Amino acid sequence: MGETVDTNASFLAKQLPLLGIDLVWVSQVGDVQPQIVEVLKRAWNRSDLVMTTGGLGPTGDDLTRESIAELMGEKMVLIPELERSLRERFLRFGTHQMPETNLKQCTLIPSAAAIPNPQGTAPGWWIERDGRILVCMPGPPREMHDMWERSVRGRLEGRSGQVILARTWKTSGFSEAAVGEMSFPLFPTDNPSLGVYARQDGIHLQLKVTAQTVGEADRLLSAGESKIRQVFGSTIWGTDEETLEIAVGKLLAAQRKSLGVIEDYTSGFLTAGLAEVENSPSFLKGGVTAVSDAAKIAMGVPAAALSRGAVSAEVAVAMAEAARVRFGADIGIGISGTQPAQANGAVHYAISDGTVREAMVHPRGKERLATTVLFELRKLLLPVDGQGT
Repeated sequence: MGETVDTNASFLAKQLPLLGIDLVWVSQVGDVQPQIVEVLKRAWNRSDLVMTTGGLGPTGDDLTRESIAELMGEKMVLIPELERSLRERFLRFGTHQMPETNLKQCTLIPSAAAIPNPQGTAPGWWIERDGRILVCMPGPPREMHDMWERSVRGRLEGRSGQVILARTWKTSGFSEAAVGEMSFPLFPTDNPSLGVYARQDGIHLQLKVTAQTVGEADRLLSAGESKIRQVFGSTIWGTDEETLEIAVGKLLAAQRKSLGVIEDYTSGFLTAGLAEVENSPSFLKGGVTAVSDAAKIAMGVPAAALSRGAVSAEVAVAMAEAARVRFGADIGIGISGTQPAQANGAVHYAISDGTVREAMVHPRGKERLATTVLFELRKLLLPVDGQGT
C-alpha cells in the first residue's frame, strides 16, 4: 500500500560492497506465502547470498519463516532454548505472560541457526546449504542494523575474496545526456564501471571498482577521479554524502565570508538547510522568513520597493541588500514570492555582495528553488579562474 518505505535495502546496498559482495537484485513482496516462496526460490537459484528483512514477527502475516521452510522442504521445530530466552525477556520488561503467538519466533528449521537479536523478540536465521547462504533479519531498521553490525557482517567478511568500493562526484551545469557523453568514453571496461544519475542537485557520476585489496581499490578510484576532474573541472561541486549546503558552507568559511537571508516563498527552507551544516555559525549570520510587507519593512526593506507589488525583482534586490546590511554579512540573499505561488509562477531571488546579482525563476517547489539559489551563490564564490574547490 506504499505505507512502508524500504530503507533496509538502501542500507544493505551501501554495506555489502564494502565486503566485496555485488548486490544485483532487490525484490519487494507482500505478506502472501506463495508469492514470498516464489521470490525466495528465484533468489536462491540465481545468487550466492540471499538476505531478507522483515516478516519475523509473531503475527499471522509474518510469513518469512514459513516461506523459507517451504522453500527448503523442512519443518519448523520449537527450540526450547529460544523459548526460555524469550520468556525471560518478557519477564525482564515487566510482561509476566508472553502471548503464545510469540512461540513462532522460537522456531528453526534443521538447516537454520538462530541469530541473536538484543533489540527485539525476533531472532534472525542463518542458513548455509548447497554452497549458498540465506540470512534473515528483522524488519525494524533499528533491529536490523544492530543485528548486521553484531552478528552478520563479521560472518560475511572475507568470503568474497574481493573489495568493491564506489565514489560519487556531483556536477552542475550539464544535462544527464551531456554528462554521459563526456564521461562514459573515459571508462570503456567493466572495472571501473560508471553510472550517471540525474538528481535534484545536479548530475551525479558514480564510479565503482573491484579489487583484491582496499589499497588497490583506492588506487583505481584515484586514477578514475583524475580523469573525471580533468573533464568536469569546477562543475564538480561535491562528492559522496556532501550536500550542496555543505559545499557552499565550505566555500564561505574558507573565504571568511558571511551570509544573511530574508525569504518568503521558501518559508525559511533555505536558511534551515544552511543552519544544519556543522560549521554554519562561522558563515550564517542570520535568516528570517518575512512574508508580510510589515515584516519586510521591519527588516530594512524600503517601503518604496514594496509599493510596486510584494513580488518583483526590485523587492528581491531590496530584500537581499537588507539581509546583508541587517545581519552585518558580506553577502545577502532575498527571495520574493508568494505561497502558494502567483498565477504566473514567478518567484524572484537576488544575491548581493554590494553589487547585486539577480535572476527570476519559475518555482518547482521550495527545495528546487533553494538549490537554484545555492548554485548561484556558489558561482559568486568561485575564483575568477573558475577553478573552485
